[in-house]
Amino acid sequence: MNVLGNNVIWPAEADFFEYEDIDYDNEVLLGWEVVTERRLKGEVQPWRNDGAFAEFASDVSIGQGGSLARFRIVADYLYAVDSHSINIFDISDLENPQDLQEVYAGFDIETIFNQGEHLFLGSMRGMYIYNITNPAVPEFISEFQHGTACDPVVVDGSYAYVTLRGGNSCGATESGLFIIDISSLSNPVLTSSYPMEEPYGLGIKGNMLFVCDGTAGLKVYDKSDIENLVELRHIEDLVTYDVIPLEESLLMVGDGTLYQYEYLEDDIREISSLQLD
Repeated sequence: MNVLGNNVIWPAEADFFEYEDIDYDNEVLLGWEVVTERRLKGEVQPWRNDGAFAEFASDVSIGQGGSLARFRIVADYLYAVDSHSINIFDISDLENPQDLQEVYAGFDIETIFNQGEHLFLGSMRGMYIYNITNPAVPEFISEFQHGTACDPVVVDGSYAYVTLRGGNSCGATESGLFIIDISSLSNPVLTSSYPMEEPYGLGIKGNMLFVCDGTAGLKVYDKSDIENLVELRHIEDLVTYDVIPLEESLLMVGDGTLYQYEYLEDDIREISSLQLD
């Protein structure tokens, strides 16, 4: 359908990337080959895209993906973001989906989340909020700006939860969890923040907040009081990237492993794991 031409996601395990023979205007990267070679430093570009996990399980449950997902299904519409646009598809007829249009949304768009009649876009520059009362024509409402950093976002009620990851190609030097009051969608306000090591995705189930803190593992919080989060559990010795809180269980992707947890009253318990390699 010649869409998503700016959506180039690179493998997380690669230290350097070959950019030759890539048509950025007309191609979507669907696969890759990782090889080990000896190269002179001057022959390679020392840059790594730590956002390569964005496509984790975007269709594990129809329309439900992790916080790093670039796709969301809302009723009869599919919204997909590339680096600077929202691409809108009418999927009411699955045998004949319609590519409606793309709406320019800014620069460095990374993730998309939906709550009710609103889309929340995470970018390296901030969080953008769009109204989809008219689902075919998303309308910009406001943005919350922060320093340049990798930025997934999830929303629950009147608050948006954002992780900013520093020390990488995204530009920031500090990492943290930021909680934003969105009770006034036209004027989002930072309420509280908490330091993190290298956070990636996050998710919410009831009063439990799950934060994938990279090599620091999975952190589970009681978010009843957002200005005083209480850590319920810290699962260390895991590299964690993203979570999908389902109704009956929590899915989490780690370093080449898909984990499944069951919910307890104030905790979670691992019930299975699957190697993805």
